[in-house]
Amino acid sequence: MKAKHLGVVVAVATGMALSAVAGEIRGKITLKGTPPANPVVKDLAADPNCSKLVKEAVNVPMYRVGADGGLADVFVTLAGITGKSTGASAPPAVLDQKGCQYVPYVLAIQTKQTLLVKNSDPLLHNVHATPTAPGNKERNEAQLAGGPDLKFSFDAPEKFLRFKCDVHPWMFAYVCVEDHPWFALSSEDGTYVIKDVPPGKYTLEASHRKLGTLKKEIEVTDGVVNVDFVFEVK
Repeated sequence: MKAKHLGVVVAVATGMALSAVAGEIRGKITLKGTPPANPVVKDLAADPNCSKLVKEAVNVPMYRVGADGGLADVFVTLAGITGKSTGASAPPAVLDQKGCQYVPYVLAIQTKQTLLVKNSDPLLHNVHATPTAPGNKERNEAQLAGGPDLKFSFDAPEKFLRFKCDVHPWMFAYVCVEDHPWFALSSEDGTYVIKDVPPGKYTLEASHRKLGTLKKEIEVTDGVVNVDFVFEVK
């Protein structure tokens, strides 16, 4: 009787272990060639309020490339997966307004995840979300200096959903919204990691706002899958 009971326990434990199996996708994004120069924000220096906050020249960070070609701000995601979002229970993401710029320039969240927009500047900003995907609503709200954080969330996946400030027309940020948690943004050195991926065959997409999208077919087991992407300047 005890042996039979022990067998049941072992079987249940084994089943739980198998269901918990997950893999990891990691790699590096690099850029081949010389990208266009990031444009200087001339309007910021001409603004009487913003020029008091920022003394140095500011460039729009369209291309963030490391010394070895590592490319930042690339959105890497498993394509074609919907309805698996854990965004409602995920910690809030943060988009700040600091030095009359949105920081960070690119970020990624899940559907239903809270996005807090802060105003760290001692002046008025205007937070204007301009989505294009059906199901995501446009919002346009003023935010006073020292005012409360604004809360945003989106119901539909959308790559590079634009935020802008109508008071300061050079201010932009781009938010990638995904309907599952298996995505990442490449870091300063171009590397990325996607953890806890269920085993299976997938299409992995890497998207840069100015350079387009690259795709690779991959298979994830219970180990680490290394997948690199190389973008080229055309």
